[in-house]
Amino acid sequence: MEEHPDLPHLTTDGHVHMVDVSEKSETRRLAVAEGYLLTHEDVVRLVKSGQAPKGDVLAVARVAGIMAAKKASEWIPLAHPLALSSVRVDVTVEDSKFKVVALVETLSRTGVEMEALTAVSAALLTLYDMLKARDRAMTITGVRLMEKRGGRSGHFIRQDGDADAGGGVDQ
Repeated sequence: MEEHPDLPHLTTDGHVHMVDVSEKSETRRLAVAEGYLLTHEDVVRLVKSGQAPKGDVLAVARVAGIMAAKKASEWIPLAHPLALSSVRVDVTVEDSKFKVVALVETLSRTGVEMEALTAVSAALLTLYDMLKARDRAMTITGVRLMEKRGGRSGHFIRQDGDADAGGGVDQ
């Protein structure tokens, strides 16, 4: 079973498989992802004042992100289960949006990009769930990898010109 040269999750026959990482070296791996929840200023003020009906929504979103990073291989069918060294999820409040940034680290044979992206996604979904009574038109946007270190492909840092589906989110 030979891997497709450009798509490692496919064999040359076009069959899906889990990538064999047994020949890779264990190295320190890091990934940073971000995403946004766009809403109204009154929702942001409610959260800042600590008056959200469901309590400390920022703390719950951070915990949801951490838990999701640890379970990314259960969400993503071909992702390897990893022992994570560190997961940090930060939620910042801006004028009419929430920004979530996740940093995930491990010592492993494969990267933690999916774990960081899953952490951001889960934190954003949790914010949406906890605030939807105030604004059902909120928009989750701009979920993307910002940085990755470790492994054969080296160090990646998103540049301003990289493809951006941020939906017009100011940065």
